Amino acid sequence: MAPAVAHLGPRYKWIALTNTTLGVLIVTINMSILLIALPDIFRGIALDPLQPENISYLLWLIMGYLVVTAVLVVTFGRVGDMFGRTRMYTLGFAVFTLFSILLAVTWLQGDAGAIWLIVMRVLQGIGGALLLANSTAILTDAFPASQRGLALGINSIAAIAGSFLGLIIGGVLAPLAWHLVFVVSVPFGVFGTIWAWSRLKETSDRQEGRIDWWGNITFAVGLVAVLMGITYGIQPYGGHVMGWTSPTVLVCLIGGVVVLAVFLVIERRIAHPMFHLSLFGIRSFTAGNIANLLSALGRGGLQFILIIWLQGIWLPRHGYDYESTPLWAGIYMVPLTIGFLIAGPVSGFLSDRHGARWYAAGGMLVAAASFLLMGFLPVDFPYVLFAILLAVNGLAMGLFSSPNRASIMNSVPARQRGAAAGMTATFMNGATVLSIGIFFSMLILGLASTLPSALFTGLTGQGVPADVAGRISGLPPVSTLFAALLGYNPIETLLGPQVLAQVGPQQAGFLTGRSFFPQLISGPFADGLFLALGFAAVCCLVAAIASLFDTAKPSVSEAEAVGEALGQEEPAPAPATAPATGRPVAVAGRILAPDEAPATAVLTLVDGSGHEADRAETDDAGRFTLSADGRSGDYLVIATPRGRGTAAPAVTRVTVNGSPVQVDVVLRERAALPR
Repeated sequence: MAPAVAHLGPRYKWIALTNTTLGVLIVTINMSILLIALPDIFRGIALDPLQPENISYLLWLIMGYLVVTAVLVVTFGRVGDMFGRTRMYTLGFAVFTLFSILLAVTWLQGDAGAIWLIVMRVLQGIGGALLLANSTAILTDAFPASQRGLALGINSIAAIAGSFLGLIIGGVLAPLAWHLVFVVSVPFGVFGTIWAWSRLKETSDRQEGRIDWWGNITFAVGLVAVLMGITYGIQPYGGHVMGWTSPTVLVCLIGGVVVLAVFLVIERRIAHPMFHLSLFGIRSFTAGNIANLLSALGRGGLQFILIIWLQGIWLPRHGYDYESTPLWAGIYMVPLTIGFLIAGPVSGFLSDRHGARWYAAGGMLVAAASFLLMGFLPVDFPYVLFAILLAVNGLAMGLFSSPNRASIMNSVPARQRGAAAGMTATFMNGATVLSIGIFFSMLILGLASTLPSALFTGLTGQGVPADVAGRISGLPPVSTLFAALLGYNPIETLLGPQVLAQVGPQQAGFLTGRSFFPQLISGPFADGLFLALGFAAVCCLVAAIASLFDTAKPSVSEAEAVGEALGQEEPAPAPATAPATGRPVAVAGRILAPDEAPATAVLTLVDGSGHEADRAETDDAGRFTLSADGRSGDYLVIATPRGRGTAAPAVTRVTVNGSPVQVDVVLRERAALPR
């Protein structure tokens, strides 16, 4: 394969990196851009998001995009393996751009406007899923193993930085005109589509197979049901502050888990599964994805926590108007992004040389410590200390992210990279949605225990009639959280002009000012905040332990012909050498069983004259290297399975011409003897 792509030259990998980084950046910017722009969007479509009947619109505008990207990335990764990763990636750019345009031209108002926005956001998320599912696989194909951590580190920076840049961009554009929040993606989407179509090339073989329809359907139904249950679980139900006892929520959660169990049974029994369960037989893949899931579970709700903390409490107490708090919240969280920008590429570069294990585990340990220290901050914190902890948390996440992604992608066969990248993205996106539900639940629990009494006492102390104060203090705490998230002054909205007129201008000014509400919820908020940050710290600690089980180190056997050919900076590089013998490597790769799990075998390299050139055995992960002592030509690679299994020997023809050739040999079932 290497000779077929060598003409693309050493610059191609940087074209792939810049284009996929742009794709990931616009997808993640759009994950957070609405958080700051929602007040202006709801004013634009003439809808009050805090009315009980409109809470579902608010939640689905926030969560719908995340849910669809979590559900579809595995499917689109598998489709990319089958029909071409670059083709599916370019289609993702086009789909994303089309629905960005349709979001920008929204003309409907009221319920119709909210439904239009939600549907268009879901369809925009389909384009985002196509981009996310294939970008990592394209990068892994384009870069040699020795530079893969650096490339994925830079790409990871775009993913994390985009989620925080979205807050600032939304805060700047929404007050000018809320349509601009969607318009801003259009020129980048058009440019990215044309650029990907004209410059990106297919650098991997398409894998034959059929679409796993039953697997796709059961996976989508099960995961959507679980995520819907989480979304509705944080809403009040009956006399409860949350909806976890609601029959609808219970049916979604339990039914979703049952359908996902059926999905796993299907995937174990079909020939071409969408979810390659055999990959979990690879230790580095399993450990890396467990750590990735727990990391996302710990940090997923962090953004919401910080926004509520800053917009609802800290910024108003320091003189900022409620209307301006969304923009300033994004600005004050910049240290988190800076920390990640510094650590991401550095850790990727270092892990390429020294292995991912200690960098990933160390990053999670530092992240756990930063979460714990953040939990001990006073609610009205000194900003310098807060900024330092944010920067440390960003550094820790960057230290973890790049080595973790590189280790996962290096551990899987080249033919399954699209599916593997999709599986990893699903774990991360699904854990992010779950994390939001968990963090909100913990905050609501903290608020529910003390907020009603604090609210009643505070309101009656300022002359609000007891019946009005009792009604307001009995409202679900989720309304208070959403008010803080949106940068609203909830007291002014809840009391209304008639009650404010009754209490007099001085008390009314105090009640609706910048200090009453923030001081009122500071204590109850601190209780929930400590629970949420403690949960995040525990997740990171377990992720650190999981990372220690990743014992894979970069080796020449992981070098692929495509990545090596595209990565050549000189016409005639020095040949790689086998670790044990010091002889130049001609062929490197892995042996896979019929179910595509790693298999052990004896390898024989035979030259064109029928003479044995080399013989070797695989390691426990199925990896091998063979040497031709620097001689070019056509060779046969004969793989003989060890033991008395059902797999038959396999023969593969390769052409050796300087660079190591990557061969992933899939053994076939031994034919049954006729009776």
